[in-house]
Amino acid sequence: MEKERHIRIFDTTLRDGEQSPGVALSLDQKLEIAHALARLNVDILEAGFPVSGPLEFEAV
Repeated sequence: MEKERHIRIFDTTLRDGEQSPGVALSLDQKLEIAHALARLNVDILEAGFPVSGPLEFEAV
C-alpha cells in the first residue's frame, strides 16, 4: 500500500516579506496575515525575529 503524500507549505511572508524595500507591517497587519494563513491551512509560518526588538517580539 502506497503511503499518502502531503505537500507542506512553509510561508515566510511575515519574515522575508518585510525585508522588501518600503514594506513595514503594523502589528495588526501581521496578525491579519497570520490568521489568513492559518485559515488557508499553511503548515509552517515563519513569523520573524523576536530578538530584533520589542515590537517584533510582541508580534511573534
